Amino acid sequence: MTDRRDSRALSRRHFLKSGLLGGVAIAGAAASGRAAAAGEPLITDVQEWNQFPGEGVGTRPYGQPSQFEQHVVRKTVPWLTADAISSVSFTPLHELDGIITPSGLCFERHHGGIAEINSADHRLMINGLVEKQLVFTMADLKRFPRENHVYFLECAANSGMEWRGAQLNGVQFTHGMLHCLMYTGVRLKHLLNEAGLRTAGKWILAEGADASAMTRSIPIEKALDDCIVAFAMNGEALRPEQGYPLRLVVPGWEGNMWIKWLRRLEVGDQPWQQREETSKYTDLLPNGKARRFTFAMDVKSVITNPSPQSPITHGKGHTVITGLAWSGAGAISRVDISIDGGRNWKTARLDGPSFSKALHRFYHEFDWDGSELFLQSRAMDDQGFIQPTKDDLRSVRGANSIYHNNGIQTWHVGKDGVVENVEIS
Repeated sequence: MTDRRDSRALSRRHFLKSGLLGGVAIAGAAASGRAAAAGEPLITDVQEWNQFPGEGVGTRPYGQPSQFEQHVVRKTVPWLTADAISSVSFTPLHELDGIITPSGLCFERHHGGIAEINSADHRLMINGLVEKQLVFTMADLKRFPRENHVYFLECAANSGMEWRGAQLNGVQFTHGMLHCLMYTGVRLKHLLNEAGLRTAGKWILAEGADASAMTRSIPIEKALDDCIVAFAMNGEALRPEQGYPLRLVVPGWEGNMWIKWLRRLEVGDQPWQQREETSKYTDLLPNGKARRFTFAMDVKSVITNPSPQSPITHGKGHTVITGLAWSGAGAISRVDISIDGGRNWKTARLDGPSFSKALHRFYHEFDWDGSELFLQSRAMDDQGFIQPTKDDLRSVRGANSIYHNNGIQTWHVGKDGVVENVEIS
């Protein structure tokens, strides 16, 4: 006679065995090529990190990424500018997921190098067409009502090298003048109201405290709408390269207007026609005239994986396409994906939070048969704007521009999984 406990044990062993075998079969069908547990020493053998205790609490007072992620860094293009103090570094978009950019990976754009300022010594002045000129300390600013908002920041020159055709072989370099953060600060309108705007005040001049004294003119309507004077990013103080201790946040508008190391706001009755809004950050048209004050960043998207710095290495089979979409006019409502250079389109899956004037993450899964691909993404926003082709852009604006290139990007995937920057207009 068989003991019930033996029967239950036998049944349980049979269940576990059959369940394990079934699980292996399912896993094998879903992802062929995975090593079986019995033949994988990294699973079956004791590893170095299993044998010895690691560092204790407090040995890394400010946390750093894993030593095995040291390749995930901002990069520069040395020949792009004459000197590093007036240059740019690029966000490694192909190494990131979600929508929030880590503080240490946000691209840099400086005109006079990084200003190192003690927050205790920093002041913000408001002058011009106001009832009373004011000077705020950092402590003063933090007594105003605070707000938290997630916004993307894109340099107007992002993708600028691609106007005449495919140039740089990496999404970090074609689209990496882009990041998205949670900013903490106070509404600019509260500070202006404290100073008392005069009716003649129609523009704001924002000035930075760096060696270049960066200045830009901003319409008063925008200043009173959603602009923020920010002192924190992603829950901590601004990084020095992002304007510590104070920067202006101008949601949806070109990054050159987001003045870092903000020291002064002057109210006037007309734009100041500064260098960065006349000879720079204007768009030369085919007729020889230049568009000025093209502040808003247009609807745009890019596939970050696969891309030239992130090829397909797993071979044929289930493949995930992912990327980013954004619009200075509002929120992204839809992203379409093409794997054949724009002949056919499928709607991608938007995932994660959706904020106005922030990055949106999209995904598209498909079974790759090993044939060559021409990957494209096309974004639409909630205001009805649709990302154009590069030919659509050139038909209106010619090929002499640098700024505001939101044309559809194409990546060619070879049969070996290698990805190249190409153009299908």
